[in-house]
Amino acid sequence: MNNKQSKFLVIQHIIVFLLAIFCLFPVIWVLLSSFKPQSELFKIPMTFFPKNWSFSNYVAALSYGSFTRYFSNTLFVAVVATVITVLINIMSGYALAKYIFPGRNLIFTIMIGTLMIPLQVIMIPIFLQLKRFGMLNSLWGIIIPPAATPTGIFLARQYMVNLPNSMIESARIDGAKEFFIFTNIIIPLSKPIIATIAIFSFMWRWNDYLWPLIVITDNDKQTLQQALANFVGQLQINWSSLLAMTTISIIPVIVVFLIFQKYFMSGITTGAVKG
Repeated sequence: MNNKQSKFLVIQHIIVFLLAIFCLFPVIWVLLSSFKPQSELFKIPMTFFPKNWSFSNYVAALSYGSFTRYFSNTLFVAVVATVITVLINIMSGYALAKYIFPGRNLIFTIMIGTLMIPLQVIMIPIFLQLKRFGMLNSLWGIIIPPAATPTGIFLARQYMVNLPNSMIESARIDGAKEFFIFTNIIIPLSKPIIATIAIFSFMWRWNDYLWPLIVITDNDKQTLQQALANFVGQLQINWSSLLAMTTISIIPVIVVFLIFQKYFMSGITTGAVKG
């Protein structure tokens, strides 16, 4: 690498670093502000770092109403929905990628076409179906409807198209059953796309506000996003406690991303490059 290339590489790293700081600045500000007392939040000139670090905001946030129940409800919804979503999407993607049957391409085309349909269009039909099955005001009413996502099936299918057919055919010749092939060959080879779908699904379910607002009416079954919205009072807002709540709500998403991050980029790029 010559001197000109090294300088260009340094400039690239500096630009990426500045962009990362720009994107992370709101998150960092929320985190630091959650340790400030209410009076310091509105002090002029504003301070970036707290002058008096305090954990009282977190104590107040955790003691507010049923915050721990809202947190556990959201965690249950996000984890269970992610497991179901990953399982359905991986099985569907595998069928569309490796099985040849009449109408396969038509099914895939129709499924991709549903990506252009906004959620608001199908909310009423889904709501009526949930009412018919008695799933309103239930956490399962949040989990089940968005389990099979067209985006997840598309990503899984595009990834699995690139898996070599020779391994599957060899396993069949050796007498392996389809379930064994799927669980012992396909799933281990599909860890990147499984991690990608898991991250997307967990983030969508964890941050979802509109659909739980429609389905859930019981306060004890509300999710964390509803609790944050309800914490905003009509006349006043305790910003310090709200920032502490927001910080707590961010932690699980960061943890999930850190766990699956090494597979994330390969899962995204593999299906986009080929297929």
